[in-house]
Parts: sequence; C-alpha cells; structure tokens
Amino acid sequence: MLRLGAIVEALGGELCGDAQRAIEGLAPLESATPLQLSFLSNPKYTPQLAGSRAGCVIVAPAQRDAALARGDCIVVDQPYLYFARVTQLWKRQLGAAPGPAIHPSAVVDPDAVVDPSARIGALCVVERGARIGAGTVLKARVTVGEDCVIGERCIVHSGAVVGADGFGFAPNEGAWEKIEQLGAVRIGNDVEIGANTCIDRGALADTVIEDGVKLDNLIQVGHNVRIGRNTAIAGCAGIAGSAVIGAHCTIGGAAMILGHLTLADHVNISAGSFVSRSILKPGLYSGIFPIDDNAVWEKNAATLKQLHKLRERVKALEKRTDT
Repeated sequence: MLRLGAIVEALGGELCGDAQRAIEGLAPLESATPLQLSFLSNPKYTPQLAGSRAGCVIVAPAQRDAALARGDCIVVDQPYLYFARVTQLWKRQLGAAPGPAIHPSAVVDPDAVVDPSARIGALCVVERGARIGAGTVLKARVTVGEDCVIGERCIVHSGAVVGADGFGFAPNEGAWEKIEQLGAVRIGNDVEIGANTCIDRGALADTVIEDGVKLDNLIQVGHNVRIGRNTAIAGCAGIAGSAVIGAHCTIGGAAMILGHLTLADHVNISAGSFVSRSILKPGLYSGIFPIDDNAVWEKNAATLKQLHKLRERVKALEKRTDT
C-alpha cells in the first residue's frame, strides 16, 4: 500500500487531491476501483474518465479539468512514462524475492564469473568463461553459453538462450559441413531479453547487443548481428546473421530482417514486415500485403505477378508518345 503523497514525493508531479489517500494497487482506467491508481495517456480515451471509479488517475495537463471533475489526479507531462515509474516504485515496495542469489538447482561453471549482486534462477545454466554483471537477473531455465558476457542490471526471462551456435554450414557434395562458431555474445547494460528468445554466438567475431536494448519473447537473433543502443524489438521477429540494426530503432512483431543488411538509427519497422534491403534513412517502413478474402487475395497476388509486364508496356507507350 502507498499513499498518494508518498508517490508524488518519490516521483514528482502535481497532486490534485488527498495526499493521504491509500492506493492498494494499479489498474486500467475502465476496471480500476477506488483503492487503485490508473492513468490516461491517449487523449481519445478522455470520455472514459467520467465513468472511471479509480481512486486517482495520472493525466496530462490537457486532461486536468476532466480529471478533476471526477476526483483526485496527478498531473504530469508524460502520463505513460510516469505510470511506468509508478510500477517500478510499486515493485521496489514489494522487496526482493527471498532465497539465495544463485538457486540450488542452477548449474554455474566454476570458471564463470557471477557478480555477487546478480540473481541466478532455478535450473539456469551458466557455462565456462561466461560473465554476469552486477544487478542482473536470470529467470528460471536461462542458458548462458561459454564466454558470453551479460552486463549490469539486465533481465533475462525464462527459457532464453544466449550463446547457442550460429547457423553456419558449408556445402560439401550434397551434404553440409559444420562451421564451428568461435565467437561469443556480448550484451551491454540495462538490456531486457524476453522468454524463449535466442541470441546466437558469432562465427568469428561476437554477436553484440548494446546498452538499453529491449527484446520481446520468441525472437531469433542470428550470429554476428549487432543491435544498437535503446532499440526495441517485439515478439516473434527474426533477424538473420550479420545484420546491423542501428540505435533507437523499433521492430514490430513478426518482422523479418535478412542477413548482412544495415538499418540506420531511428528506423521503425511495422509489424509483419519483410526487410530485404538496407535502410539508410530514419523513418517508418512497412512491407505488408494486407489480409483480405482469400479469393480476392489470390486475384490480387496474380495481378502483382504481372506488374513487371505492365511496367514494360507502359514504358514502351511512353517512349512512343515521346517520339
């Protein structure tokens, strides 16, 4: 339980209401009770304010009057960011999970280096030469391969694998010869890696995840990929080997990025897009064939296959017109 006054004292903001009001939980605007705190970040949901039963709502200055008409509020410039910090404050209040820093069921190689402030969850494996930084948390069943490095204050969720072999094989008379993956994975500080995400070790040089990167669940990061600082990638994305993704990018869920491509800083890729060429200018990019009735989609797809012929016909007509 926290009182509104304590929240504002810790995080700032302008409290319009009772500083002694007790808050026992956080909840969405539509389901919050008088003992819960909520937030309004998108102005289009302002009409929901009047009907909300929340004990207090975090709002932007533009929604101050509407919020005051229904009750207590905290006014801040960025309500969503403020709400994120409230969740952090709430978790700190709950305290650290009990138990040893390294779970008894975890397997940590004697030649691995784990900072005393890190936490290693149940059934984790930390292999020879791996290094885990200060304040980092490995949830249950995380595997960190040999010589891989995870920086400070990282969170790696259950089932993630850091440092599996990259996908490297040389053709040999109809068969495949394995290329040993001799690099590692280097992960910076303040990185979060989602459940069952796989980050492959490099073939020769290392795969690199820079500071502040956020990876969702079920992402495949191929060998020798480099992801720039503060980039965020949503679930089920696939990044092929040796792709370079810049800083402050966003990659939507289920996006596919071919290998050996470069994405500049501040590139945003829409969900489900297929990136088949380098993108060297910041901006929002999409490559999605919209869903449709199957019969209509098949007709449109068949038409697309003929576009090159149509292009040649148009070029020929333009040439005849010019002459």
